[in-house]
Amino acid sequence: MSERKVLNKYYPPDFDPSKIPKLKLPKDRQYVVRLMAPFNMRCKTCGEYIYKGKKFNARKETVQNELYMGLPIFRFYIKCTRCLAEITFKTDPENTDYAMEHGATRNFQAEKLLEEEEKKIQLEREEEELNNPMKVLENRTRDSKMEMEVLENLQELKDLNQRQARVDFEGMLDKYKDLERRQRERELDEDERETKEMLDRALIKRLRDSDSEEETENAKDESRKRTADKPTDILTTDGNAASQGSASVVVKKQKLESWERSVGSLGGKGALGSLVVRKKPQAPDTQKGAGASSTASASASNGQPVASQSGSSLSLLGAYTDSDDTNSD
Repeated sequence: MSERKVLNKYYPPDFDPSKIPKLKLPKDRQYVVRLMAPFNMRCKTCGEYIYKGKKFNARKETVQNELYMGLPIFRFYIKCTRCLAEITFKTDPENTDYAMEHGATRNFQAEKLLEEEEKKIQLEREEEELNNPMKVLENRTRDSKMEMEVLENLQELKDLNQRQARVDFEGMLDKYKDLERRQRERELDEDERETKEMLDRALIKRLRDSDSEEETENAKDESRKRTADKPTDILTTDGNAASQGSASVVVKKQKLESWERSVGSLGGKGALGSLVVRKKPQAPDTQKGAGASSTASASASNGQPVASQSGSSLSLLGAYTDSDDTNSD
């Protein structure tokens, strides 16, 4: 690999560099170089903004008849990215900057303009002082007066700082903290009082609701008691009232009276008398019918109800009904 990369070329002993012919190129020849925009600019043709650092393929040439302390000045040609208008700027070695020449305006150069204005004012003042000694005196008097004003202002600022330094900042902070603590306690007390009032109102409302519910329940119980005393309630009641003294006796009497009203007494003469039908006198067909008719006639002649002759009035009623059925047959 070292043989392929030759760094030292061979010069023969009879080599004379003066015999090498020189190319005759123009002095204002141009080169194509790659550069970036040195400052922000705006195109005069279309108003397009070209920001600092934008890359261009520019043409470079040397400015003729312009030198700064023996240093050449170069000019660059670029094209707008929108309208392709030509923009030129050149180097400014005096201010270590670039100067806009044609096709665009430079933006954000207020600081540079201010510095140039200050330099111009300083040059004019030096020229005036050089030819007019009275102007020198006036300028010195003005400068001394300005210095005195600046010193007075500085002294006022120092006094103000000293007065502020005497202020007890710690005490002010403590007062502010104390005030904040009192306000916080006041807010807490107000919150507790409001919470207590709300609880009291809720408790009063709950008590009122409970009282109204009790009243409604009592009214319902009374209505139930009033509607419970019906004639048929004695059929479903238990026999536990006998152990309650005179009150139980009264209840028994009421039950008995209601039963007699609805059914009638079983032991009396007229008990179920209306339900018994007398047998009509007729010839008996069988022995069974004769016995039954004799029994019925005997009971009729005696004037006794059927229940007195037998053990059960209901069984006699069934016998009468059977006799009616046989007669109808």
